[in-house]
Amino acid sequence: MTPDSYDSSERFTLDDRLPVDHLERALREDVQRGLAERPRWLPPKWFYDARGSELFEEITRLPEYYPTRAEQEILVRRAPEIADLSRAASLAELGSGSSRKTRLLLDALTERGTLLTYAPQDVSPSALREAGEALCLDYPSLHVRATVADFEQEIVLPDTPGPRLLAFLGSTIGNLDRDERAGFYARLRRRMSGDDQLLLGADLVKDPQVLVRAYDDSRGVTAAFNRNVLAVLNRELGADFDPDAFAHRAVWDAQHERIEMHLVAEAEQNVKIPALDLRLDFAAGESVRTEISCKFRRESLEEELGRAGFTVREWWTDGPGRFALLLVVPSR
Repeated sequence: MTPDSYDSSERFTLDDRLPVDHLERALREDVQRGLAERPRWLPPKWFYDARGSELFEEITRLPEYYPTRAEQEILVRRAPEIADLSRAASLAELGSGSSRKTRLLLDALTERGTLLTYAPQDVSPSALREAGEALCLDYPSLHVRATVADFEQEIVLPDTPGPRLLAFLGSTIGNLDRDERAGFYARLRRRMSGDDQLLLGADLVKDPQVLVRAYDDSRGVTAAFNRNVLAVLNRELGADFDPDAFAHRAVWDAQHERIEMHLVAEAEQNVKIPALDLRLDFAAGESVRTEISCKFRRESLEEELGRAGFTVREWWTDGPGRFALLLVVPSR
């Protein structure tokens, strides 16, 4: 039987490595730790329930939100070159979601004739299954080896023929602070072999007004996206947050060169989270930081990667120089 004649069900596998209660336990731990500290914080991964994912897709189409379009522009222009340089037989992706942008890489690698396997990793089994089954239909010779795992704890690369290309797109790396990035690079370096390569998306430092507008759009979609995390806590933990009692705020932290998103209590209020036996008292004006999005400069990012044992092989940007894609290899 030729690869083209395989039934798509034979070419798609889903390996779920997370315990059944992983997300519930992780949410409880993050909320207990982050909301009990001063200043309060939550990790941005809890934005993405079904409603949050819909809102983020809407954000990517807003005129103020440039990163998705800028990265797409680079991929449209550079995907054939990436395919030629990587010669990847396996394409892995962290935080793959719908795998929409990845199709540009799949097309280029398929055209070059090297690609055998696509290995997406995400915490959502439903997103992996939906995307994987669609890809099997659209790419008749492709094998999809999906893994349900949390890249903040485990990086899974396919045990398939190399060279392997690992994609980490969308400047998700910017959601990690400097210490978290160092831990991520260390885990990644241990998993990569000498002929593997990393394709890394990184949003670049630019006019702070442009950055703030990208995270505080005129239509209020990002504000709704930000407040949605409180709806997640209400539903999953029985909390009694009033999302409308919190204002959305996006600020530029010049010292750390990052955008921060906050939810700011508009009046003094008390919140109960029964699942955690937790009571929170908010003063008027007190905030919860819900996201950091670090922005990068070429010299400092290359130095950071160098300290972690990587060498930047190629650096591409969109036309206005707003966003970068890096092709990175383990240092010899």
